[in-house]
Amino acid sequence: MTFPVNKSLLDATTLVEVIFFLRSKTLISPKEFMKKVAANASEAVRDIQDGMTLMLGGFGLCGIPENSITALVNLGVKNLTCISNNAGVDDFGIGLMLKGRQVKKMISSYVGENAEFERQLLSGELEVELLPQGTLAERCRAAGAGIPAFFTPAGYGTEVADGKETREFDGKQYIMEKAFNSDYAIVKAWKGDTDGNLIFKATARNFNPMMAMAGKITIAEVEELVPAGELDPNFIHTPGIFVNKIFQGVDYEKRIEQRTIR
Repeated sequence: MTFPVNKSLLDATTLVEVIFFLRSKTLISPKEFMKKVAANASEAVRDIQDGMTLMLGGFGLCGIPENSITALVNLGVKNLTCISNNAGVDDFGIGLMLKGRQVKKMISSYVGENAEFERQLLSGELEVELLPQGTLAERCRAAGAGIPAFFTPAGYGTEVADGKETREFDGKQYIMEKAFNSDYAIVKAWKGDTDGNLIFKATARNFNPMMAMAGKITIAEVEELVPAGELDPNFIHTPGIFVNKIFQGVDYEKRIEQRTIR
């Protein structure tokens, strides 16, 4: 497929947007591509379908896309593969999706605080892939960087390595891990603008920036949405080029994002 583009008429930012648009493999009209702001979570996630693979940002209960998860529960999509550091708790986060039997497979590094997750795993209802946390992070980062696979020593000689290619480098054994391939990445940021630029706050940043780069389509929910140009470029963590949809969330619980004053 070729496009007659006069590069002399395009600035660097526009060229990058064209490249990432084509790379995203999504059939979105130019008008829709430029309209990033969604009215709410329900509008942002409405195109997610049964059987898709989703990345969901957050670490524990910190920095999770609360509004988007609630919208997915209400949407009722099923047979999802969810990539997230953990599986939430029984009544919060991805735990709500597990309760509704919406998740077919979880790819995580820690799942120890969810009784419903444990029940589904032991009963054979839920497929689970547990990964070292660093491997989970690198598989996200590799996807965002366009790297199809990489070698790591983490997990060699354990069940993590089962069925994976192994190689020796300088006398040390490594296993090959593939980059994630997700239909959507859903992240939570502190502030964002109408161009999709994102700023994360403290430890709530966690997996969010890496996942924002890795999804074919990225949805960002923010606590505060401002007009383009109001964010200081020096403090932007995720450039808007990676974000397809953005909306201002409401009623955040932030169960563990609290300041303790003694």
